[in-house]
Amino acid sequence: MENLREKEEIKAAGEMVTINIDGRDYRVPRGLSVLEAARTVNIEIPSLCYLKDINEIGACRVCVVEIEGARTLQASCVYPVREGLVVRTNTERVRRARKTAVTLLLSNHHRECTTCIRNLNCELQNVADSLGVRNIPFTGEMKDYGFFDHNPAIQRDYNKCIHCRRCQAICNKIQECYVYSPLYRGLNTVIAPAFQKDLAEVSCIMCGQCVLACPTASLTEKEHIAEVWRAIADPDKLVVVQTAPSIQVTIGELFGMPMGSFVAGKLVAALRRLGFDRVFATDVTADLTIMEEGSELMERLLHQPEKLPLLSSCCPGWVKYAEHFYPEFLPHLSSTKSPHAMCGALIKSWYARQHNIDPHRMVNVAIMPCTAKKYEAARPEMECDGLRNIDYVLTTRELARMIREVGLNFSELPDEPYDEPFDQYSGAGMIFGATGGVLEAAVRTAHKLITGREMSVPDFEEARGQSGLKYGTVKLGDHTITVAVAHGTGNARRALEAFQSGKRRFDYMEVMACPGGCVGGGGQPILSGRDLKYLSLAYRHNRADALYNIDRGMEIRRSHENPRIQQIYREFLGQPLSDVAKKYLHTSYVPRGRHPFLQPETAYRGFVETS
Repeated sequence: MENLREKEEIKAAGEMVTINIDGRDYRVPRGLSVLEAARTVNIEIPSLCYLKDINEIGACRVCVVEIEGARTLQASCVYPVREGLVVRTNTERVRRARKTAVTLLLSNHHRECTTCIRNLNCELQNVADSLGVRNIPFTGEMKDYGFFDHNPAIQRDYNKCIHCRRCQAICNKIQECYVYSPLYRGLNTVIAPAFQKDLAEVSCIMCGQCVLACPTASLTEKEHIAEVWRAIADPDKLVVVQTAPSIQVTIGELFGMPMGSFVAGKLVAALRRLGFDRVFATDVTADLTIMEEGSELMERLLHQPEKLPLLSSCCPGWVKYAEHFYPEFLPHLSSTKSPHAMCGALIKSWYARQHNIDPHRMVNVAIMPCTAKKYEAARPEMECDGLRNIDYVLTTRELARMIREVGLNFSELPDEPYDEPFDQYSGAGMIFGATGGVLEAAVRTAHKLITGREMSVPDFEEARGQSGLKYGTVKLGDHTITVAVAHGTGNARRALEAFQSGKRRFDYMEVMACPGGCVGGGGQPILSGRDLKYLSLAYRHNRADALYNIDRGMEIRRSHENPRIQQIYREFLGQPLSDVAKKYLHTSYVPRGRHPFLQPETAYRGFVETS
C-alpha cells in the first residue's frame, strides 16, 4: 500500500515524460509502469498476474518487453517509465519469451477447456490464442493438487491455478481477510488457505472477489443450475424466482449489451421462458428492509442511544466479516435479514396463505449478484416455520448460462412485468445495488419516520461515489446524525478501528463487502482478459450510475411510499418491528472467532465437514 500511495503522489504531481515505444515517441505521466503507459496509448501488452494497483508483482513473465540498455527482458508491469526510455514490445525475442512462458503454464495445466466453466472467458486461453500457441512441446507432471468444495458458495480447483496470486492480492489488500497465501515449494506450491483448508473452515467471507480476480477456473462459484432445472421439471413443485436490483443493469453485459443497460423487462421474459412459475422483484423487499432498518435507527436514536452506531446487515459477506473479525460489533448490526431472505420468508408464509398454496411445494430461487448469498441461504438462521427462506441462489453468470442453454436471444426478448405482489418498487429499492444506496434509501425513510415530513430533496449526494470510505451528516428533525459508507471490507476495518480509537464517531454505517456494492459483486459478469483495464472501480461506477439514473426517473422514490409495502404491513406484518415482522424478517448472528481454522465451522445446513 505504501508503493501505491507513492505512485499516486507521483501521478498527482502531473509531471510528464517522453518515452519511445516501438519506434514512436509518446508523452506519458511519470509514475506509470511501462505496461500502464503502453495501454494509455492503445498498445496492448498481454499479462496474466497483473491487476492495476492491486497485484503488480511481475510473476507470470507474460508481459516482458525489451528495454534499451537492459541485458535481459523486463516485466513491463513493474518497470517504471522514465525520460528517454526506449521500449520494444513486439520483437521476435519478446514474442518467443511470452509464448514460452504461456506454453510452460499450459504444460502443467489441466486443459479441460471445452467443459470448463470459464471456456471462452478464460484469460489463459485468450492469451494463448493471441500469442498463437498451437502445440505444447513440453510434458508437465500434471500433478493432482486437489479440489475443494465443502462449502455452499465457492469451489477451488488447484489443478487450474497458475500461481498469479491475484486472489491473494484481492483478499489481502482490498478485503483484508488474509485467507490465501503460498503453501509448500516448487511444483507442490499452491495458493491456499492455511493448512490447505476448505474456505468453509477459515475466515473467508464468501464475497467472491477472488473469483472475479481469478484469470482461470481455479476459483468459481458453486453451481446450482442442475438442481434448479430439476425443480422446474418437477410438476409437483411451484418454482418461484426473484431478482436482485443490480441484476437488472448487469446481466445484459453477458449478451453483448452496453454496460449499465436496464433490462428488467427482458430479464422477466427470459425467466418465464425458462419455466419459472412466478417472477418477483427483490427490490420490493429492499424497500421492506428499509422500513425495518429505518425503524431500528429511529428506535435507537430516540430511545437506545447506547446501541449506536447502527450497522447495516443486508450484505452477507460483511456480516460474516463482522462475525469473524469484529464480534464486539455484532450487537450494533441491524437484525434485519437481507432483502432476498425477507422475500423468501414472505413467499412461503404470507404469499402462500394468500393464494392457498402448500409452502412445502414451493421452491424459492434467488438470482443474486453475490456468491455470499449462496452461503447466507445455507445458514441455519435463514428459515421460518421449518422452511428454508431460500432454496437455491444463482449468480448472474449462472442465470446467463441457463438462458444460453435454451437458446434464447436475450436482447430481442419483449419487456414483461414482474408478477404481483412483488412487482412495484421504489427508486430507493433500486439503488440498493450501489455502494451508499442502502444508506441513502434509509435516510429518505428515516426522515419521514422521525419528523413526519418528507425530505425536500431525496438525493443524498454524500453517500454516492466510489470513494472507499465516506462520512457525512444528516439532519433528522432535532437530531443531526453522522453517517458512514464503506465498500470493500478493508475499508470497513478502517472505519471500525477509527470508531474504537475515538478518532471517528458515527451513528449509522452502511457496509458492502464488495467494492462498488452489489454492482461489483462476486457473482456478477467477469470481464474478459482483454478488458483488464476496467478491473478498476470504473466499470462498477458505470453500473451504479445506471441505477441512480433509473431512480431519478421513477415516480415513487421512497420505500415507505411503495403501495406494495403498505399492503404487506396492512395484511400481514402490522407495523415495523412487530412480533410478526421480527419472526419473519429478522435474524441473529454468531461470533466465529478470528482463527476459525482452529475451530472448524460446520454450521451449514446440508453441508458437512469432510476430512
